[in-house]
Amino acid sequence: MNFGQVITAMVTPFDQHGEIDFPATQKLIEHLIANGSDGLVVAGTTGESPTLSTDEKAELFQFTVNTVAGRIPVIAGTGSNNTRASISLTRQAEEAGVDGIMLVTPYYNKPSQEGMFQHFEAIAQSTTLPVMLYNIPGRSAVNLSPETIIRLSKIDNIVSVKEASGDLDAAAEIIEKTPTAFSVYSGDDSLTLPMLSIGGTGIVSVSAHIIGNDMQDMVTSFKTGDVKKAAAIHRRLLPTMKALFAAPNPTPVKAALNLTGIRVGGVRLPMIPLTEEETSALRKSLPDLHSEAVTN
Repeated sequence: MNFGQVITAMVTPFDQHGEIDFPATQKLIEHLIANGSDGLVVAGTTGESPTLSTDEKAELFQFTVNTVAGRIPVIAGTGSNNTRASISLTRQAEEAGVDGIMLVTPYYNKPSQEGMFQHFEAIAQSTTLPVMLYNIPGRSAVNLSPETIIRLSKIDNIVSVKEASGDLDAAAEIIEKTPTAFSVYSGDDSLTLPMLSIGGTGIVSVSAHIIGNDMQDMVTSFKTGDVKKAAAIHRRLLPTMKALFAAPNPTPVKAALNLTGIRVGGVRLPMIPLTEEETSALRKSLPDLHSEAVTN
């Protein structure tokens, strides 16, 4: 399964009452397709999955599939720390017509490596969809080891991993010891270029909401041999990437989208809006790239 090289972990737009704003979601999807996104992850961390109900997730999967209409892959975030619940949601996602699923490492209950292997194996065996694993120890409190990822890569429909541990040595080991067709994506925007340099496929990005075309240019430049240009783009984009993570994700990127005229509303508790000071700092990181769009 080719998911593309710049995949956007899409925010979930909310209206003034905190409900999913589907008209805004449609506009956001069109914006992302037009601005560098090869694929979309729906109802991941950036989509505020912890505060979405199962019914909301299923409705969001179906709406996104219908809106995208086959133009780019749609990857549903169906992972949780409950194997049975993940299997059930995966089946709903498959019925909705998504192109793949993303499974985060089980959080809070801190399973062993063998427990995580059996968790992912059970979900993969419940579906015909391609599976992208998602390793993010900073949020889940468990690290999926390279050895376990390599073992999981031998399961036919486990085809990819979003590696957000920040450990490039671990990523290199995974790339070296998994099948050629197995793809490794950076889960950290600022590590996109370093990940490419060791053989990674691309990025599952938050920043691509704002700088998607620039990130596409960076990845394509690197892959076509213009490493100097790719490095220059990386250095130019780094301040914006950092600004988009200056507060807990997805609060800054939602604020940035609103500032640039892509209305996605606010966040649900326990996430809170940016302060005036944080908003001002964020605004200052945007004009050089989007001076014509940034609101005053």
